[in-house]
Amino acid sequence: MNSEANLARRTSGRPIVLVGLMGVGKSTIGRRLAQRLQIPFVDADHEIERAAGLSIPEIFERFGEGHFRDGERRVIARLIDGQAKVIATGGGAFMNPDTRALILDQAVSVWIDADIDVIVDRVGRRDNRPLLKGKNVREVLTELAAARNPVYALADLHVRSQSAPHDATVNAIVEKLACLA
Repeated sequence: MNSEANLARRTSGRPIVLVGLMGVGKSTIGRRLAQRLQIPFVDADHEIERAAGLSIPEIFERFGEGHFRDGERRVIARLIDGQAKVIATGGGAFMNPDTRALILDQAVSVWIDADIDVIVDRVGRRDNRPLLKGKNVREVLTELAAARNPVYALADLHVRSQSAPHDATVNAIVEKLACLA
């Protein structure tokens, strides 16, 4: 077994939970990190959609953000089950005090951070973000970063995502995890 697979064991089998603003690359980085560590990957947003039988934009449209956040909280609580895995969360998940407390207590949290320009470029490629619909993307992301970054800073680890390939961010996370173990 390679040393990176052992790294997942040395984190006491706790899930590694990726937090940060939409567009920082949590899902893509999470898949690659899980592959490197040879543990499962779960995207919380996909699990929410599966549980609801609706897409996230549909949940927001039909029931509102409050309903979505409640479902998100319940799904993440179910995913944090003491098993080693990488979990990518939605940008607002860590803002919920109960979800944040659970993540901080029972997982290794990693804040993936990026410059607003990088995030604007990434989210501009898709039109499936309910919080951005019909709004100035840069303005909304700047406001979200101002409100959320102090909370994301509570995460166990902080890694910057650049416009470079996502593997550079995966390497940075693996290095920081090795320091924890």
